[in-house]
Amino acid sequence: MVDPAALGARLASSAVAPLVKKLFVKDQPGAALVTRPIRISGLVSFAGEKRDVTPKDVEKIADELVRRALKAAGPGERPVDAGEAVAVKHALAYSLAALGTLTIEDYEAVALGPEEFARVLRTRSAVTVTTFALSRDAELFYDQLLHTASLHILNFFTQRSTYIARQQTSQSQQLARLVAAVDVLLERLPSQSREDAAFEERYASYITARHGTLTIYGLDVYAGTSEWPLDTAYLSLEATRESPGEGAVKVAAERVLAKEDHVLLRGVAGSGKTTLVQWLAVTAADRTYEHGLTHLIGRVPFVLPMRRIVRPGRELPAPHEFLTAVGCLVAGEQPPGWVERVLEGRRGVLLVDGMDEISEDRRASAKRWLRELTRYFPGNLCLVTTRPSAVPDKWLDPTGFAELTLSPMARDDVDTFVRRWHRAAGADEAVGAALLQSVRAASELNRLATNPLMCGMLCALHRERRGFLPQDRKSLYEAALTMLLERRDVERDVTAVRLPFAIQVQLLQKLAWWLIRNSRSEMDRSDAVHILGEAAPAMNLDGGGEDVYRWLLLRSGLLREPAEGRVHFLHRTFQDYLGARLAVQELDFDLLVNHADRSEWEDVILLAVAHARPKEAEQMLRRLAAADGTGEGTAGGTARGKLLAAAALPYAAEVAPAVRQLVEEGIRSLIPPRTEREAYALAEVGGELVLHLLPGPEEAVGELAYLMPLVAAKVGSASALHYLTRFRRHTDRRVQLVLAASWSVFDRELYVREILMHLFLRPMVPVHGPDDLRALRAIGGWPVIQVVGAYRVEDLTELLVPEQLTQLFLDAPHPVEGLAWLSAFPHLTDVTLNVAVSASTAQQVPPGVRLNTPDARST
Repeated sequence: MVDPAALGARLASSAVAPLVKKLFVKDQPGAALVTRPIRISGLVSFAGEKRDVTPKDVEKIADELVRRALKAAGPGERPVDAGEAVAVKHALAYSLAALGTLTIEDYEAVALGPEEFARVLRTRSAVTVTTFALSRDAELFYDQLLHTASLHILNFFTQRSTYIARQQTSQSQQLARLVAAVDVLLERLPSQSREDAAFEERYASYITARHGTLTIYGLDVYAGTSEWPLDTAYLSLEATRESPGEGAVKVAAERVLAKEDHVLLRGVAGSGKTTLVQWLAVTAADRTYEHGLTHLIGRVPFVLPMRRIVRPGRELPAPHEFLTAVGCLVAGEQPPGWVERVLEGRRGVLLVDGMDEISEDRRASAKRWLRELTRYFPGNLCLVTTRPSAVPDKWLDPTGFAELTLSPMARDDVDTFVRRWHRAAGADEAVGAALLQSVRAASELNRLATNPLMCGMLCALHRERRGFLPQDRKSLYEAALTMLLERRDVERDVTAVRLPFAIQVQLLQKLAWWLIRNSRSEMDRSDAVHILGEAAPAMNLDGGGEDVYRWLLLRSGLLREPAEGRVHFLHRTFQDYLGARLAVQELDFDLLVNHADRSEWEDVILLAVAHARPKEAEQMLRRLAAADGTGEGTAGGTARGKLLAAAALPYAAEVAPAVRQLVEEGIRSLIPPRTEREAYALAEVGGELVLHLLPGPEEAVGELAYLMPLVAAKVGSASALHYLTRFRRHTDRRVQLVLAASWSVFDRELYVREILMHLFLRPMVPVHGPDDLRALRAIGGWPVIQVVGAYRVEDLTELLVPEQLTQLFLDAPHPVEGLAWLSAFPHLTDVTLNVAVSASTAQQVPPGVRLNTPDARST
């Protein structure tokens, strides 16, 4: 029997194209540049005033597509019976009819590609398996037919004369934006010597080549390479900043330097901090200036990983040493004084990555170094990244740094990442869909799939294990190590001599535990060779430390050399896992607990509890949660220790009831939280356990009441949503603000139905695209809206409810091109932009509407 997913591909163009052509009106010349642009809905032949085809004919077209596909399958190969074929026909007809509701233009549809366009049609038509009683084979058959039809629809668009003309118009608009970018560049770029200008161009090319790809976990097993082009791989995440009186304000992560010159960005391991640093560096170095981020135009990026530039016994680098300190290949070519001239000209972008990856005793000197740089060279942009608890609140506040936190990946972000990963790996789209279904169904996996590292790990393991996934973090790492150390060379047909899995793990553990004990994330190659050389005889290995080191570097996939003579783990997460494993083997429990007050040991302790035997784990939990503390220099009995004990509790396979009660009493003493930082910490380490201990809306009173829903929103589970429903009638304004701002964490439609519809204060709601706008329109609109990211004016005028909108915040990555469209909203009183506009643009604002922009001259 033929594979139903491949059936649609058997349809020849001669069979599909004539049917698709019937769905649209005849071609007309010109670019169709009228007051309201012609959208796809205006091109279909069964909608509008002039109908060549009736809606009934759409069903006939779908029926013909199904019939021809089944005929193409040949005798005896039909994957669906007659009844299922009828169901597929109805589902396909509903999806094709959705063309009459699409507001995007044809060239935008082409840019989506057939897969994404098919997904849009299926989503818009609300076709589900249950609605049309589709079996698994019938659903695959329907998906392939819809994809085939979408491919021919997009091809039809590209052959229309108006498509060519409109594309030329779009190019002219891009040219206008480029001219505006050049204007900014000319203002910012001072006169340069020929030597400086030539080197700057050479350096920009180096930055693009050095940071223009990402190492994506798992791709090296199947695709033959782990390198992923940055422009394809980059996923725009959000950063959150707590604003007094406004609650959590979210901005696109790549725009964190648009409003603030100096930013401290917190994010958990694998959350995308380094990826963001790479993206900012490459974008700043880009000479095409099509990104629309005017604050990066004409600037020069300096990527400064702390683990590279902080060396024992050495001072942090002065500006002229930046390139040498990070091993830049063109450092020897830089003209004398060039970096200082860039910084004096206020054109630098300092990207200081990984403050948590240096020991705490060096962070004070790093803080002084940052203060001196920002004070002596004002006007430059500076981003510092760190794990959340590595430095205290307002650590850089005296030096003028704003603090933001990188948000976990939202549901749509996870979907996008999984689709891209499987496409890059050459995997079947259905495999990715099955993974997403598994993640949604299992709460533990749902909690793990919150950052790019974990999502990549899940993708690789799900495919390698043919759909079976571990359900906890320890098992996930164990499976990942097995895949990397045992299966990786097999899958890639590498025939080199392999060390046994257990020996590889034992050797890597020794390197990891040495790095942890010495508060390091990178070591000298000579130290690694020495450690491995001492271990080799006990493991009966041929060759010395140098041979073993080279084998692990080339074959394990876990070690890499960032610079000559230096080595570190692929990711800090693997270092922590392996180090914790050896710590338990060596019975170093006192050493672990005595370092519980240090942020870089948190994951090590959690994973050590997972590796420990029951009695060992219980002893660690007792010491961490003990009410009387455990001695000077430890976190036992402190708020930090109690939180760490609560976080470690799920990692223990077996815990006596008395120990469990001790841990729960310890965390109960921290509830309710008193600050936003405490609220985030509770959610991060307590998870589901915290929800059962948080007070309800009746007990949550006073100025800190909003912290309770803040904790639940951070947890982000189904139980958290149920808890939030209890607060939807709470009268505190900040409670309502938190509820309105948290909908991107949960399922969109469910959250609208369970929370937003019940908020009587109707505070500001952030939206990230047309789907969010449609969800709000479905409940009658919303008065105060923040549009985050790129937007189309047509979407806003079409989907915002004019009678409802009173305040509009446009947090867009591109300059606003005209504001006359605001006149469509008669009750609008305030518009806030994150970019300055010209006086002529400001004059387009309707009378009675107050305009707020960064430039006071335009208000």
